[in-house]
Amino acid sequence: MQGIAYWIEKRAYLHPDRIAIITDEEEMTYKQLHEYVNKVAAYFIYDLHVQKGERIAILSQNSLEYIVLLFAIAKVECIAVPLNIRLTENELIFQLKDSGTTVLFVEETFQNMALSMQKVSYVQRVISITSLKEIEDRKIDNFEEINESASFIICYTSGTTGKPKGAVLTQENMFWNALNNTFAIDLTMHDRSIVLLPLFHIGGIGLFAFPTLFAGGVIIVPRKFEPTKALSMIEKHKVTVVMGVPTIHQALINCSKFETTNLQAVRWFYNGGAPCPEELMREFINRGFLFGQGFGMTETSPTVFMLSEEDARRKVGSIGKPVLFCEYELIDENKNKVEVGEVGELLIRGPNVMKEYWNRLDATKEAIQDGWLYTGDLARVDEDGFVYIVGRKKEMIISGGENIYPLEVEQVINKLSDVYEVAVVGRQHGKWGETPIAFIVKKSSSVLTEKEVIEHCRLFLAKYKIPKEIIFLKELPKNATGKIQKAQLANQLKSR
Repeated sequence: MQGIAYWIEKRAYLHPDRIAIITDEEEMTYKQLHEYVNKVAAYFIYDLHVQKGERIAILSQNSLEYIVLLFAIAKVECIAVPLNIRLTENELIFQLKDSGTTVLFVEETFQNMALSMQKVSYVQRVISITSLKEIEDRKIDNFEEINESASFIICYTSGTTGKPKGAVLTQENMFWNALNNTFAIDLTMHDRSIVLLPLFHIGGIGLFAFPTLFAGGVIIVPRKFEPTKALSMIEKHKVTVVMGVPTIHQALINCSKFETTNLQAVRWFYNGGAPCPEELMREFINRGFLFGQGFGMTETSPTVFMLSEEDARRKVGSIGKPVLFCEYELIDENKNKVEVGEVGELLIRGPNVMKEYWNRLDATKEAIQDGWLYTGDLARVDEDGFVYIVGRKKEMIISGGENIYPLEVEQVINKLSDVYEVAVVGRQHGKWGETPIAFIVKKSSSVLTEKEVIEHCRLFLAKYKIPKEIIFLKELPKNATGKIQKAQLANQLKSR
C-alpha cells in the first residue's frame, strides 16, 4: 500500500484539472494540490531538516494549508499533532510536551501564545501557517517509499476522566477509514462534501475530508462553522454530503435561511460524534432529506457503523451496521456475548483501529485486548442486525440496583417541543446509590416547567428512571466538536 499522499498524486495524474478543495477565498485543482504538498514536503526536508517520526503540531482553524500540511507530513513520514484551538494554554502545553512536538505551525491569531508555549515545551520552531505560500519551490523527483504502518497522527481524546490520551493512528488506518466510508455511502469523484467539523478533530479529517479526496471528489472547507454561511456554501457549491454533530444539524435547521436555501444537491445528511435526538432526525426526514447516523471514535479513525440510505427512514435512532472492513461484538460483564435485544459493551476489531495510545502502555493494554478495542459504550442489536447505542458504560446510572441509561431518558425528554437540548447525569443518593438529574436548555420564549417535564416522563418511563430534579440552563457545556461535557454537569451537582 502507498502512503496517503499518494492519493493526491494519483488523482493529479488521472484528472489534474479537477477541483480538489474550495475554501472561503480560493479553490485548488488536484494538480495544484499535489504540487503544493510536494513543495511543503521538500521544505520539511531541506529547510526544517525533520526526521521520520518527528512530531509536527498544527494550531489553526480550518484552511487549505491545514489539509496541505497533513498530506505533506504524511509524505515525509512525520507525525501530525492537531491541536484544539479552544483549549487553554496550559492544556495545549501538556499536549505539546506529551507528544514531544518539535515544530509548531500556527495561524496569526495564536502566534503570541505559541511563542509563549515554546519556552516551556520541546518546540524548536514556531512557523506561521500562511508563510507556506511563500516558501521556495524545490523539486524532489522521488520521495522515499512510505511504510504504511508508520504512525501518521496523534489525536488527543477529550480527557473527561483525567489527562487526555493521544490516540496514534497510522497511514494504513486512514486508508481503511477512507475505503470504509467510500463503500458505506458510495462516495465518488462526483461528490462534494463540506467540512463543518474542525480539522483538529478526527471527525473533520475522516468524515469526510480524506475519504472524499480519496474518491477524487471535492471538499468545501469553510474556516469555521456558521449556519448562514454554511448553508450559502452548500447551495453555491452544490454540496452532496453534509456531515455534522447534533449541534450543527440543530443550528442548520433552526437557521432562518434553511427553508429558502436550495439543498437539492444534498443526497445525504449524516450525524456522528454524539447521538442525535430522534425528533431532530425526523425534522430532516419529514422535509424529504435522507438523514443517517453512524458511530465512530477517535481510536477507530473514526468510522465503525453506518446507517445506509435505504434504512435511514425505517431504523431511526440506529447507528446501522458495521462498515465493510470492521466487525463488532457485544459482551456482558463476564465477557460473554449478549443475546439480541440485550445491552452489552461494544467491542470493535478492524484495520481502522488505532495503533496505540501515545506513551501509555497500560492504557493501550486496557483498551485493546486480544485484538478487540473495548469502547466503553453500551449498545444493543435488534433482530435485523441493526445496532443502537444505549449510553456510556461510565455514565450508566445505577439506582436501587436498577440500570438507568441516560440516553433513553434524554430521548423521552427530547420529545417535548419546548426542549432544545437535554443531558441526564447521575447524582449520589444515600438510599438509592444514584438518582437521575436532567439538565435542560429550553427553546427561546418557552415557559416549560419542571412539573411538565416530569409529568411527560411518567407517560414513557418507569418510576425509577424519571429525573428527580430538572435543572434549566441557558446552555450546556460542550467541547470543540459539540459533545456535551457531562463530567462538568456532574461536578455542578456536587457543588449544589
